[in-house]
Amino acid sequence: METPTIIGLLAGILTTVSFLPQLIKAWRTKSTGDISLVMYVVFVIGVSLWLAYGIFLNSLPVILANAVTLLLALFIVALKIRYR
Repeated sequence: METPTIIGLLAGILTTVSFLPQLIKAWRTKSTGDISLVMYVVFVIGVSLWLAYGIFLNSLPVILANAVTLLLALFIVALKIRYR
């Protein structure tokens, strides 16, 4: 595997994993009052566009990172709506 691909995968892993503490906290406390729904909706749109971009480029790091990040962000949005 080439160095740029490794760097891309590591960057994707770290930025994606950064959403887990927020998701776990919202899940456990059933509280999402401090989470901005508008911010997450805009973020989901942006990540969706990054995912499409990665697909167009056939870039594995961009595709994997944004696909997983999109799922985590959508889950946080779902919790935000559920725990209103």
